[in-house]
Amino acid sequence: MVSKCANPACSAPFLYFHSGKLFRMETDGRLDRRRNMGSDSGTGRCLRRIEFYWLCDDCAEKMTLAFDKTSGVSVRPHSPVPAVRPAVAAAA
Repeated sequence: MVSKCANPACSAPFLYFHSGKLFRMETDGRLDRRRNMGSDSGTGRCLRRIEFYWLCDDCAEKMTLAFDKTSGVSVRPHSPVPAVRPAVAAAA
């Protein structure tokens, strides 16, 4: 359950869906070790693990979330987005 901003340096509480930015992330799951009915090959398959994270309005303006297998979910600054230049109209 989401209760506060995912930024560890921020303590803003999660109150409403319309504020901030909600992230749905698929993280590494554990192996499913249930037996198959009939034939058991002995190999498990990886289960999907979906988790939700939230950044408050202030943090969402400057940061985003990223998942890495070694470090898990982390807060990272936005990468600069190149400016889009409008197309120049051809002279008639």
